[in-house]
Amino acid sequence: MSSEESPEYSPFFAVMGASAAMVFSALGAAYGTAKSGTGIAAMSVMRPELIMKSIIPVVMAGIIAIYGLVVAVLIANNISERVSLYKSFLHLGAGLSVGLSGLAAGFAIGIVGDAGVRGTAHVCA
Repeated sequence: MSSEESPEYSPFFAVMGASAAMVFSALGAAYGTAKSGTGIAAMSVMRPELIMKSIIPVVMAGIIAIYGLVVAVLIANNISERVSLYKSFLHLGAGLSVGLSGLAAGFAIGIVGDAGVRGTAHVCA
């Protein structure tokens, strides 16, 4: 049941876009959570009263994963058996752009959050 406009393999690219949005965003969020979480753990030894104030980078990293999930769900809801190749490549591009930017944002949140949490502990000492 394939045509020139929507070949049999066209839904594959749309599914890869949804997968890329979720996977890369989740990887970025995991890195950001782990990196800033280790900073919180190191800081909590010196200043346990600052733990709740320093939880912001972990929350921000989790929001990155939610953005990826939202885009993945939006892409998945638009996939049909007869999706055109053009629309399928649009889904792939959207998923890659959201996923890779989520990965970069997660890395940035992790690095900056770790430094910020450790700096807060030293300044407030």
